Amino acid sequence: MTSSVTLLTERERVARQWRDALGKHDVQCIVVAPSDLANAADGQTAVVVDVDSAPHDIDELLCTLGFLRASGVLPIAHVERGRNDVEDIITELCDGLITSAETDVARVAAAIARRADRRRHLRLEFVTVSPCGDDVLAILGNGDASLHRRPIDASDDGSEITSITIDPSATRAVLQLESGGICQLTIAAVQASASSTNGQGDIAIDGERLGARLRKLRLEAGLTQAELARRTGIHRPNIARVEAGRHTPSLETLARIANAIGVSTTHVLVSRES
Repeated sequence: MTSSVTLLTERERVARQWRDALGKHDVQCIVVAPSDLANAADGQTAVVVDVDSAPHDIDELLCTLGFLRASGVLPIAHVERGRNDVEDIITELCDGLITSAETDVARVAAAIARRADRRRHLRLEFVTVSPCGDDVLAILGNGDASLHRRPIDASDDGSEITSITIDPSATRAVLQLESGGICQLTIAAVQASASSTNGQGDIAIDGERLGARLRKLRLEAGLTQAELARRTGIHRPNIARVEAGRHTPSLETLARIANAIGVSTTHVLVSRES
């Protein structure tokens, strides 16, 4: 096993469900009693709290999840009564990772496996031509994204990009040009751009800009925040926070929102004003 996750539960059925889901991603599920909270977060990436195993009132649940978050661990709430019964602050504490069905467990298990990969920020996940202009859009494994103005490197003659291939190491993208030339986008260039804050050169994606873009696309699609919340399963106040730029969603959450609006994730990431 490459990593492990703690599950706080006393229910064997829930333990089996999480063991199976996490095992598919080579992640070990360590089951402990809810009373052993003090040791649950030790060295873990995430801790799943079975809310219905030992019923919590809202204060107790916030205390448990808050302690985990403050300890540097991602808390996940397993709530079988449904997402709509979960307080917004709990959704915030868990970064939206609330499970209420078997399909949710499978989805969140995949998300945990991704976050457990401590080198995901060193891997190119997706590279493409911007849908607005000829910039190159790159997304890292941890969800950081950036636009790269051309020329990409000294070999880029400005002709149309005909194909993009990410090499097996996921540290370099090779761009084939219409002229027959080849240029490269490296992981070092993408990381520098994604973390840049000086506004020069490559363009970093920021929460305020992304939120404004989402609001614009939602309105163009004729959707209210309430309808978007219904389609995505994300509480309306959380969508409002994203649109206001007060919270930057994960790449997974962004994909859910984009799909509900009816556009691609790349279309959300790139504004027409870029």
